[in-house]
Amino acid sequence: MADSMVFTIIGADRPGLVEQIARTVNDHEANWLGSRMGQLSGMFAGMIQVEGDTAQLGRLKTALESLPDLTVVVEAGADEPATPSDSQKTITMLGLDRPGIVREVSASLVLQNLNVLELETGVSQAAMTGRPMFHGRAVVEAPQGQDWAKLAEDLDRISISLGVDIELVEEDQGG
Repeated sequence: MADSMVFTIIGADRPGLVEQIARTVNDHEANWLGSRMGQLSGMFAGMIQVEGDTAQLGRLKTALESLPDLTVVVEAGADEPATPSDSQKTITMLGLDRPGIVREVSASLVLQNLNVLELETGVSQAAMTGRPMFHGRAVVEAPQGQDWAKLAEDLDRISISLGVDIELVEEDQGG
């Protein structure tokens, strides 16, 4: 059975950076399992999961940490892969940007013991007015017996309070 490793990388964004990381992973014969990457304020930020044998991953860790001008944090992956829950929902958010949107939504989630599996947010200009529009999408996982109606009520309250459209929708499990 192969071991897994998760690493995060941050540094100034530049052409060829992803290829450099992918080449390093490939040169150490590790298998690239999954990743999330993006550019934020001119900085590259990425999370990558790879698998391989212990020796390969040890050499890969050393190689990744020696990449120039990058901050790399490496952690061993969990022994048991996470099993997808049957109880997942997606929360979408859209409205004029303002401080506190993510804080209010995440506070509601923690009160109901929900786990955030994915969170993507951004700000763009509205087409007609040019005003900053916040948009977000969160995939959350719940324990058995979750009262989704209570979460929907909480999100409606937050939506009205902040003037942001927040919706709870079914998560597509089909990929």
